[in-house]
Amino acid sequence: MIVTTTNQIPQKTVKEVLGVVKGSAIRAKHFGKDLMAVLKQFVGGELKGYKEMIDESRDQAFDRMVEEARKLKADAIVSVRFGTSQVMQGAAEVLVYGTAVKFKK
Repeated sequence: MIVTTTNQIPQKTVKEVLGVVKGSAIRAKHFGKDLMAVLKQFVGGELKGYKEMIDESRDQAFDRMVEEARKLKADAIVSVRFGTSQVMQGAAEVLVYGTAVKFKK
């Protein structure tokens, strides 16, 4: 399946717009990662534990969006966007959404 942030795909003509598809993942911070993050504030550096957590969340949300598009028998997802938000103290959501489409054959 083609997944892109662009609105169109070269050499492809959209036959049908199936609708918005989305995926989300919510993760909470692990106490150990939180403690390391506090220490990193004093010495500087990348917060690898948080980066890994967000990467995993992004991948999971993306996979959920693609699965939703597959259920609609989509050929592609266009105009894909990512967003994040804090849903409660210590927990963040990663949301990915786009438009599922079918192409002319």
